[in-house]
Amino acid sequence: MGRHQDAATPVASLRQRIARAVYASCAIPGAEAPRDRAILRIVYPAHPARGRDQIDSGFIPADGAGAPYPVVLIMPGINVGPEAYAWLARSLALRGRIAVTYAFVAEELAGCVSLTPGLDLSALAPATYGSRPTGSAIAPILDAVGRENEGGVLEGCVDIGSVILAGHSAGGSAALYNANPEWFPQVRGAFAYGAHSGASTMLGFDDHTILPLPGERPLLLAAGTRDGVIANSAHRYGGVSDPVRATFEKGISRDRGDCYLVKVEGANHFSIAWPADEASGRHYLDETEAGDGESIRGLLAALLDAFIEDTLSASPQRVRRFAGHALVAEFRRR
Repeated sequence: MGRHQDAATPVASLRQRIARAVYASCAIPGAEAPRDRAILRIVYPAHPARGRDQIDSGFIPADGAGAPYPVVLIMPGINVGPEAYAWLARSLALRGRIAVTYAFVAEELAGCVSLTPGLDLSALAPATYGSRPTGSAIAPILDAVGRENEGGVLEGCVDIGSVILAGHSAGGSAALYNANPEWFPQVRGAFAYGAHSGASTMLGFDDHTILPLPGERPLLLAAGTRDGVIANSAHRYGGVSDPVRATFEKGISRDRGDCYLVKVEGANHFSIAWPADEASGRHYLDETEAGDGESIRGLLAALLDAFIEDTLSASPQRVRRFAGHALVAEFRRR
């Protein structure tokens, strides 16, 4: 359909920013059919529909006034559907970001077919870690999002050179591992919630191994004080008691002032994934969230947005303002 606008307009104010989404798909190199594609939901800032063709079709162009917009790739936890991060994608879009969620099904462990962020476990072995990307879906997804800049509702509005990896759980670890400009020069930083770089003994690592993270990009590690999933999975990493804090202390090799550890009071492992779907994932290991979940999610969205702004700014200062926030139990910077 064309983008011609006629005289018809909706009642809503044309100045009001809304979040809209388009869908795309991409092949994942190395994946075997039928599990060889990812389905993307790309959420972007727009204005309410203008003109009959937009009202009838639902294809509403991005708000060009603030374009081009940076891209936030939201990398999911294992068996956490993309709908769990829809609230976060909408929040980011309203703040002037393009947020991408996706669904990719793979059998990365024999006999275990799951929704996954896309993990190359062969690149997570002791002999190979750090030699190549561990995130198998990152490059094809970013390529697909970049193609949206060439036409359609996002034409000219995608800043594919300014990408933030934002992951949860296994997706958060993948975000941290792959914030490497040698592999992905367009990735400017990584945000991880409920994630760490504790190495799995199942992959051949020694107990208590904390994998070193790429040192060239800003990183933010956030976690809840009531994360039962990480606490009840310590045996997988040789018994590291607080792998998130250990990752901040041992996995980051330089003190440049742009890496952060933020512990959120009352938040649990799945506070960022809402509404909760206890039919999948490992909710049964988690502790009960304490406090107001909406306030916790509001803090996480604001924290991520501040990190994005700081990462893309020449004078970062927004994240450090959260040090005194009522819901922040621990704040560290290095």
